[in-house]
Amino acid sequence: MNICAKLRAGLVTASAGETRDVAAELAAALPPDTVLALHGDMGVGKTTFVQGLARGLGVKEQVTSPTFAIYSVYAGARTKLVHLDAYRLDHERQLEELLLEEFLTSPWVLAVEWPEKTGAWLPAKAWHLTLGIIDGDRHSLRLH
Repeated sequence: MNICAKLRAGLVTASAGETRDVAAELAAALPPDTVLALHGDMGVGKTTFVQGLARGLGVKEQVTSPTFAIYSVYAGARTKLVHLDAYRLDHERQLEELLLEEFLTSPWVLAVEWPEKTGAWLPAKAWHLTLGIIDGDRHSLRLH
């Protein structure tokens, strides 16, 4: 079973490292120019997931939450990773002011934390991944 099928069925990881490994595996399966919307409450591992995604894309830099910068851009071995944390946005018009389109030169992956804050800005073909916590350190991952 490939990683997309596993995630659609739902996966449970036992550690942050395991969550990063799943994300790195998904990175290899993502088509170019993909928006990945990461849903879940604060502390469920969205940034941890993006760290694994970055590793899978060949990003060498340390990936941290861009909460205050709102977004970060990383050059991977074969694609660019744009990591957007929309938590501090009040309305989708603010996204236009960020000029993200300037950084979305093909091939790219855009990982969006707090996608519900982006309104109608996300494309209809975006991939949606929901993360949750089960019993403390275990995390659930489901691709919709």
